[in-house]
Amino acid sequence: MSAKQKNTSFFNKKIMLQAAKDSFKKLNPALLIKNPVIFMVAIGAALTTLIVFGGLFRGEFSSFNFQIAIWLWFTVLFANFSEAIAEGRGKAQADSLRKNKTQTKARKMEGTQEISVSATELKKGDVVVCETGDVIPSDGEVIEGIASVDESAITGESAPVIRESGGDRSAVTGGTKVISDRILIRITSEQGNTFIDRMIALVEGAKRQKTPNEIALSILLSGLSIIFLLAVVTLPAFFGYSLSASGLPLTQNLTLPVLIALLVCLIPTTIGGLLSAIGISGMDRLLQRNVIATSGRAIEAAGDVDVLLLDKTGTITLGNRMATDFVPAEGVTVEELADAAQFSSLSDETPEGRSIVVLAKEKFNIRGRDVHQLQAVFLPFTAQTKMSGVDFKSANGKIHHIRKGSSEAIRVFVEEHNGYYSPQVQAVVSDLARKGATPLVVAEDNKVLGVIYLKDIVKGGIKRRFEELRRMGIKTVMITGDNALTAAAIAAEAGVDDFMAEAKPEDKLRRIREEQANGHLVGMIGDGTNDAPALAQADIGIAMNSGTQAAREAGNMVDLDSNPTKLIEVVEVGKQLLMTRGALTTFSIANDVAKYFAIIPAIALSLYSGGNGVGPLSALNVMGLGSPQSAILSAIIFNALIIMMLVPLALKGVRYKPVSANVILMRNLLIYGAGGLIAPFIGIKLIDILINM
Repeated sequence: MSAKQKNTSFFNKKIMLQAAKDSFKKLNPALLIKNPVIFMVAIGAALTTLIVFGGLFRGEFSSFNFQIAIWLWFTVLFANFSEAIAEGRGKAQADSLRKNKTQTKARKMEGTQEISVSATELKKGDVVVCETGDVIPSDGEVIEGIASVDESAITGESAPVIRESGGDRSAVTGGTKVISDRILIRITSEQGNTFIDRMIALVEGAKRQKTPNEIALSILLSGLSIIFLLAVVTLPAFFGYSLSASGLPLTQNLTLPVLIALLVCLIPTTIGGLLSAIGISGMDRLLQRNVIATSGRAIEAAGDVDVLLLDKTGTITLGNRMATDFVPAEGVTVEELADAAQFSSLSDETPEGRSIVVLAKEKFNIRGRDVHQLQAVFLPFTAQTKMSGVDFKSANGKIHHIRKGSSEAIRVFVEEHNGYYSPQVQAVVSDLARKGATPLVVAEDNKVLGVIYLKDIVKGGIKRRFEELRRMGIKTVMITGDNALTAAAIAAEAGVDDFMAEAKPEDKLRRIREEQANGHLVGMIGDGTNDAPALAQADIGIAMNSGTQAAREAGNMVDLDSNPTKLIEVVEVGKQLLMTRGALTTFSIANDVAKYFAIIPAIALSLYSGGNGVGPLSALNVMGLGSPQSAILSAIIFNALIIMMLVPLALKGVRYKPVSANVILMRNLLIYGAGGLIAPFIGIKLIDILINM
């Protein structure tokens, strides 16, 4: 997806109009009952409406009861609106995805023959052929060939990617386009269950289920609501006794609309109305980072993760080893070493080979030479020889051999040519290995010329990110296939807490299980079939979109950008989700407590009153509210408006800071707890002034 598609503004007119319509659709009791707190408000609104119409039929219209009914319905609608606008942002994302799901023709293979069928007719296991310009009809894996694929319809990135049979880059997604070459694809998804289908369903919230934390909080809110219900039900008895004791008529007792309004003000309607929007917006914020979460539970788990397993290559380091220095052997000048190293690397198209050519050119101004005149024959690197190089003819007609490769391979090469491999060169090799570098030894014929210092560069700023994670109480573990010496050096430079050297797939799985057995929540990232068991075992498993189908199905998140460092951003989004829910829950409960002390004294003004209608309990009316009626109306209006005022915060999320849970708790209590206590006194008083004007 492009940035324009992702950045869906809260104030988008189309989204807000649709959300307003959906707010009324969500008045369906079958939908409302999923939110017990708001369902209770809806019942109160319905009862108050019946009382108003009952009074109309008797010729006794009560504008006070009518206003209560109106604002109760607004409370329900505002709560529905918060959820609808969160869903609307997701639907806008889904619309852009749906455009990419083309109803195209597929070139299905029947034996050796090719037949044209509709993409909707394809079944799992079918084999299709795609060539330059073809749209890939459905999700699958490349089983033959290699091709460049345009995945901008999914990722928003215009640069093509390579997809090939075998290895970890074989998965292709329906709706993407082949821009070169020819591939055979085996379909891996049934119709209606393709990657884009699942993305659309998840983004729209159609399959969003409440997470365990949401369910637990809903139960808590329902319990608080029941407690307040019992408290409110007992108020008429206490008021009736006080009215009798003070000689006042029982007709002044609390009416049912007043009791309903009081109950709605006291139950946690604020967080009840925003809870669903907070969860949906968490998935939306992940989507803005081009990450698809297959469940809300995965996002919450990301917020609770305390152990992160990260691959070294591409995650902590840039992934490409770069030449940074030349270390000549005894009796050899650094220029001679650089010249030989560059010559042997002229045909080497790997990042390492190109970096050697560039380094020699920049440091010593060594340029390319006429390889045809020298009759140069370049030898590529192979896993068997563990070295590469060039054979060329000098001016005197003698054939020379330059080789660069691993220390052991060059030792064997030199000794086979009756040369001497000095301990000084071996000492340099060992020293560079201890520093986390990759040493390449260069030799010409039977003479060792020196060592090329190759280093996998640690990404800029990664150490600071790990420090932030450490402050959040998250332990980082680097996984690498390097030897222990190299792994230790890079781990120290990057600032990770621990590392696993010479790690195999079963080692990753074993480490995850050990951490989980010790009570930790573990996150990891991977792209290969051999990563699938570990991705499935981890609490947060992020699969690369460029990876295999097995990896994408094993993880509970998919990174469309295939950026290994995205794991850190996912953790931040998860933390932000939990912080937002905690902050607004704190505000809501503090808000209810404040409203209790603001309203109860105001409606008790007339108890034990004398001729002036003001009783001794008026001393408790510290806010100086005008009358019991204006106090009730002010509170019910404030209760409805505060939900709307907090919708942007619920969607955007509380500002994320990498601090510990204790610091977050204290911050929530200070800002949102104190704010929740103070805001009702100010808001209700201002509304009361406006009403009495």
